Order: sequence, then C-alpha cells, then structure tokens
Amino acid sequence: METLTETSQSKGKTVTQNVYYFGSQGADGNASMKDVLGGKGANLAEMVSIGIPVPPGFTISTAVCTQYYKDGKRLADAAWKDVLAAVSRLEKELGKKFGDVQNPLLVSVRSGARASMPGMMDTILNLGLNDETTEGLAKKSGNARFAYDSYRRFIQMYSNVVMGMNGSLLEILLEDMKAAKGVHLDTELNAEDLKKLCVSFKQRVLEETAKRFPTDPVEQLQGAVSAVFESWNTPRAITYRKLHEIPESWGTAVNVQAMVFGNMGQDSATGVAFTRNPSTGERKFFGEFLINAQGEDVVAGIRTPQPITELEKAMPEAYGQLVKIYQNLEAHYKDMQDIEFTIEQHKLWMLQTRTGKRTAAAAVRIAMDMVKENLISESDAVLRVDPASLEQLLHPTLDTKAKKELIGHGLPASPGAACGQIVFTPEDAESFHEAGKKCILVRVETSPEDIHGMVVARGILTTRGGMTSHAAVVARGMGKCCVAGCGDIEVDESKEEMRAKGFVLKKGDVITLDGSTGEVFLGEVKTVEPQLSGHFDELMQMADKFRKLKVRTNADTPKDAQTARRFGAEGIGLCRTEHMFFDSDRIDSVREMIVADTKQEREVALAKLLPMQRSDFIGIFEEMSGLPVTVRLLDPPLHEFIPHTDEEIRHVAQKLGIDEVRLKFKVKSLHEFNPMLGHRGCRLAITYPEIYEMQARAIAEAACHITKKGAKLIPEIMIPLVATEKELAILRELVEREVRKVQAEQKVSFEFTVGTMIELPRAAVTADQIARQADFFSFGTNDLTQTTIGLSRDDAGKFLGAYVSQGIFERDPFVSIDQKGVGSLVQLAVDLGRKTKPNLKLGVCGEHGGDPASVEFFHRAGLDYVSCSPYRVPVARLSAARAAILKKN
Repeated sequence: METLTETSQSKGKTVTQNVYYFGSQGADGNASMKDVLGGKGANLAEMVSIGIPVPPGFTISTAVCTQYYKDGKRLADAAWKDVLAAVSRLEKELGKKFGDVQNPLLVSVRSGARASMPGMMDTILNLGLNDETTEGLAKKSGNARFAYDSYRRFIQMYSNVVMGMNGSLLEILLEDMKAAKGVHLDTELNAEDLKKLCVSFKQRVLEETAKRFPTDPVEQLQGAVSAVFESWNTPRAITYRKLHEIPESWGTAVNVQAMVFGNMGQDSATGVAFTRNPSTGERKFFGEFLINAQGEDVVAGIRTPQPITELEKAMPEAYGQLVKIYQNLEAHYKDMQDIEFTIEQHKLWMLQTRTGKRTAAAAVRIAMDMVKENLISESDAVLRVDPASLEQLLHPTLDTKAKKELIGHGLPASPGAACGQIVFTPEDAESFHEAGKKCILVRVETSPEDIHGMVVARGILTTRGGMTSHAAVVARGMGKCCVAGCGDIEVDESKEEMRAKGFVLKKGDVITLDGSTGEVFLGEVKTVEPQLSGHFDELMQMADKFRKLKVRTNADTPKDAQTARRFGAEGIGLCRTEHMFFDSDRIDSVREMIVADTKQEREVALAKLLPMQRSDFIGIFEEMSGLPVTVRLLDPPLHEFIPHTDEEIRHVAQKLGIDEVRLKFKVKSLHEFNPMLGHRGCRLAITYPEIYEMQARAIAEAACHITKKGAKLIPEIMIPLVATEKELAILRELVEREVRKVQAEQKVSFEFTVGTMIELPRAAVTADQIARQADFFSFGTNDLTQTTIGLSRDDAGKFLGAYVSQGIFERDPFVSIDQKGVGSLVQLAVDLGRKTKPNLKLGVCGEHGGDPASVEFFHRAGLDYVSCSPYRVPVARLSAARAAILKKN
C-alpha cells in the first residue's frame, strides 16, 4: 500500500505527515490548518502555542480519513505506524504506558471536522481501561469509585460506538442498579456497585454482539479511530452535512488526547461554556458545569448542570483561571468561543475551543459589539454574519396579549416561537412533515440520531438537558425554536403521551413553544411580527456602505411593498400582474375575457379589469414613493385561470351566464401538453394584443394619477418570455403607443422604460440583438433554469434530492443558481447586452435573488440589482455587501 502523506504549511514550513503532535514542547500545527487537522485539532495546537493548559496528544489528519474510505475502510499501514509512534511519544511525555497495570495511559478519541458538527460524530473517553488497568488506576489514584466509574463509562461508549451495540441496553442495567440501591443519581453508586456493573456490562456485550469486550489498549485504539472515521458517514452526519453544505470530501480528523478526569470527586468538574451568550449575544460568560462528572454528562442531559457562575463559589481559583483563559481566547481569535474544560483535583485543563454556534440575533449583536470594542473591522463584521441566518429574525413571535395556558417551563435553549402537533419520534416528525402538518418534536432528550426529525420539526421540546445540550446546540445552529430541560413535563415515549399540569397530551395534540422564555403552552397561540433590534439596523447600514448591487423586492400588493420597504428594498424588481387576477372580485372578468370568441368580447371583459388593475398599480406606486417599479405583463398560460372539473365548469358557466357545453369546449381548446413552454407570456400578446394594451393603459393611468399628485416615478414595463428581437419590437411599439395615448389624453408627462425578461436560452445567446429593443434586462432565473437544464420545477422534486446526494448537482438549482450552466448563460447575456448598450440596466427577479451564493455570483457577473421576496431583502443586502468585500479582498 502506498505511503499516505499530507502536505500543509505550518508557520512557514512545509510539512508532510499523517499525525501531528501537541504537548509540553509545543505543537506541530496551528489554527490555520483546519483543512488538515480539522477545527478541533487545529485549535488544540493553537492553544498549546499560546500557553494555555491542554492535555497532550496528537491529531490524525483528514487525509487519513479520505484514504481510509479509498482503501475500503481500512487504515493505511503507514498511517497506523505513525499513530503508534505518537502513542510512544505521549507515553514518554507523561511517564505512563498503554496497558500498564501500575500507571496506565488513558486517552480520549474524538472526531474533528474542519467545520463544527456538534454531536454529529462519535467520541470515546477513558480508552485503555480493562480489568487490570482499572485496578491499577484505583490504586494509583486512591479512588476506586472514580476508577470503576471511568471503566463503566468506557464500556458503554465503546460498545455503542465501535461494536455497534444499542446504548440503551447498558443504560437499562445502570437504571436497574440505581433502582435496586434506592438512589437517583449515578454519583450515589459506590465503587463496589460500579465494579459489579462493569461485569454485567461486559456480559451483556458478549450476549448482544457475540464478541468479548476487547482488553488490549492498542486494539481498542485501532477500533476507536476506525469508528470515528466511520461516523463521518453515519445518517445523522450526512443529514447535518447536507443541511450546512459541508462537502463529503472533507473527511474528519481524529484527536487522541491524554485523559484528564472531572469525575475524581468533589474537587473535580467538567463544563461547557461560551465567551458570550449564544442566544442573545450579550457580553457575559455563559455556560454550565457539573462537579464529579465527565464531559458527556453535561451535553447528554443525564444530570442537570449548574450555571457557570456557580463555579466561582465551588472552585474560586479554577474559576479565576478559566475567566482569564476565555478572555484570552476571545481576544486571540477575535470571535465568540465555545469552550470545553475539565478540572482535575483543582487543576484546570482546556479540552476544546471553537467558534461558537449562535443564533442570528446573537451573531448580529456580537459582530456590532466587537466593532465598537475595536476587536474587528466593519468589513469583518459584515463577513461574520451568515446572510441566510437573518431570516430567523424576520419571522413572527408569540403575541404577548394573546390568551395562553402555561403547562410547562424549561430553559430558553433557542429563541423564536413554534406551534404544531406533538410527535414523539423523528420518524413521525418526517411523516407529519410529508403530510403537510406542522409538528413539535417532544423527547426526553435528543440524540444525534434524531437529526432527521429535528430538521423538519417546527420546534423541539426536551424534558432533560441544559442550555448546552445536544438539542439546544443543534436547534440554535438550525434556527429552530427549542425549549430544553422542561422538568414540569413527563414524557412517556412508549405510550406516545406527555403529562403536564394535569393534562394528558397525545400524538397529534397541539402545543406552542416560546424558545425565548422557555415556556410551553397548551394549544395554538397567536403570533406577531418581529421587532428588529438596533443592532440589526446597524448591521444593515454597515452592509450598505460596502455593497454595489441594489436590492429590490418581488411584490404584487401594497402590503408586500410596505413590508419590503421596511426591510430596505430600493424598488420593485418584479410585480406579477397575474397574481392580481386571482382575487375573487376579478377572476370572473378574467374568465369572461378568456372564453370570449371575438376581440370585441375580450375588450368588454378587459374594460372591467382596467379599473381594478389601475387601482392595484396606484397602491403599489404610492407605497414605493418614487422608487423604481418593474411591472411584468401577463405571463402564465390562460388555462391557469379556468375551471377543470365538471363541477367547477358547471358552477362557473352558471355564474358567467354562458352555456356549459361552450365553456367545456373552450377549456378543451386551451389544453396544452406542456403549458410552461406553450401559449403564454409575450406569445399571448402577439395573438391577443388587447391584453397587453389594457395592462399598459392601467400602468399609464396609475402613473398619471401619481404624477398629478406631484410625486415622481419611472414605471419599468417588462415583457416576459421573449425569444426573438422581433417579438420585443412588436410589443414594445404596442406598449409605447398605448402609454403615449394615455399621456396625451391626460396631458401628463412621465418617463417610462420598456424591457424584457431573459428566461430562455435563445434570448441569452442573442442578447446583443434583443438589447436593441430593450431599456433593461431582468433575468428570470427560475424559468431560465427550467429551460436550460430541462427540468420542471414542479416535478423535479421527486428526484432532485438523489441528484444532490450523489453529487450530480452541488445544490438544488432552483434554490441556488447553477453557476456553471445557467450562470454561464447569464454572464453571456450580460456581455452581449452591454456590447450593444453599455448602460443597459441589468437585474434578476427569480428567487435566486435572495440566495446568498447566487447574489455573490450576480455581483461578479456585473448586474445592477437583485430582486427577491420581501423577507429576504435583508439577506440580499448583506449578501451583496459580502460579495463586494470578498471580491475586493
């Protein structure tokens, strides 16, 4: 087998190795080497280099993981040789040896991808224990209870992670032991109890797996390293990677580190903390700890932890050191840190630091505060906030005036409000979601295996666990509302019911969560629009300093326009006139126009629609107060407006006073095998020009009304689905003629422009010709994606998931623009269009205009503006600013 190597830059030197050591003499790596060492390994090395107490150990590089999969899930010989050499180095540094019954070396084995994936991959603690070394540890430490507690933990972890045994089977034995002894906490079991438990555990492992629990520490280590690599491709890790767009090719590193023990008694502890509040962003030390515990106890919710501030009372000297270290780490990394620590007999050790997961509100506040604290620059602050996360801030919360019936109060683990039907399993959450039902996932505590249910649930409720539990951390990362540690509620997952304040609630009953307060309410509670903080406004103003792209909105009503203005929209990039036709007070007039047999009959029906359209445009123009408004003339095929079933046809015929047979014939005549490529858009106006004449007149009359009131506006009239220059020339002349006719009638003058959507490949490749007839282009990237790739967005959902999971598409092309394919056509049309008209205005009006990656592409392509739905306007503003900063850098 070939020798596996990894080349990277470390402090100016090129290094080629599989394993990177860190210890008392320094570290082989540093924080810049996350691609090789993973985030955890890189930061462990960095902490060592700045003098922070870290237990020594080594990191197996991500390249070893990649090779592991290439070699059919087998560790490369050269890599394993390097691992054993690193173990020997660790033994020499500590004066301990693997398997030594007098002074055994014990290690932890943890994952460490370059992107943080909390709880998604596997960890094993206390590796190196067996019957003999446990006895040795008991004698060496003088604490038999600690030794056997560590051993039982190791058997539990290893049997589950490496041997594939159901972890609950050993948990049941532990609970049975506590019940037999009449105690409630693990810490109440004595050394003899735990020793017996270890014997029972090993016997159950043998019964379940038909394998004896391994006793050779080297064999244990090889199994653990392989298991961590395997955890990179567990279903929960794959789900998390997809959710956060983490490439499969990255792989994970493995960190092997000397154990330090928080479970040695009342002078030992373990904890997880954040250098600022991860929910609010407040500059206040935030976290939890447990005395006489190991790390997984805090995050697993097995015991309810104490607030980190209580550590000052319990262990003042260690707390003082911890405060200095967290302040040092935040100043060093210039970002909020998520840290893990252990105190072993009053000595503090740091086990991890990483950039802390945070809510969107916290991210905004932290970025703005750090600018004021001169920790980071304004451009750094803009880059620090994920644009997509802003949508968390822009959605409704619970109405404080609404009637509520409180049935439980837990910890406010992740802010926001969520209402839905109760489900008790992740599988039920998925089935409810697929049926279009909103659900709340209720668990005693979540585990990484629940990720697929957490993704689709509206909110998460747990009865155990703290603010740094799995449920809390994962929910905050996803922007999900979460209430954790709600001890007021009893959950019986086997019966699928929960009891709270005398109520017995079953699957399907409705509850409401307030993740900002930790409250749980019976039934559905009314919500209100969000109130954005001053920090949000500061960030938006800061972003606007950098961005070059204008940001408009897609809005069809004055209310949509008002919402978008509130979020900073600089105009309307797409006003879809057909959406106005579906209102109940005008759909009959539309249908009357459609079934008309002559132009005269159509004009009669259109005359009824004219005042309605005019009123629509007046409302939108007034709301936009002189900002540009792009109105797209009728686009969809006519069949969308007509009835299809016999019952519907009968009802509409009676309402319109026409013959039912005639209406059926008309419906049949309008049928198309592929309506999205049929008689729609500009093609309708070529055959029925009176439709666009009415719409042009309505726009012009509304503009006259606004102009007479002293306001300024420049309507932008957009003709859809153009494929040829001639189509646009004919319809431009029609629009200009009708608008000028209205201006003459009302003796009012105003500027207006006429342009087209580029949504067909032919339009893109002949954009230089089409530009001769256009004042502007707006890229309709939804249809351009359909027609370029040959995908129906209404049907592709059946198989697009498989295309993304198998790497055929990096992302759903209707969510984020296909830059190599569709993007190439956009760039070609930009270049050709501006070759004809250098000052041609260019924008995009598909929902891609609110996708951060797509916005960055449109910036590079040279567009003037993007347009998106109202609630995504802040997302687009921040994305545009980031695009400008990144291009400059």
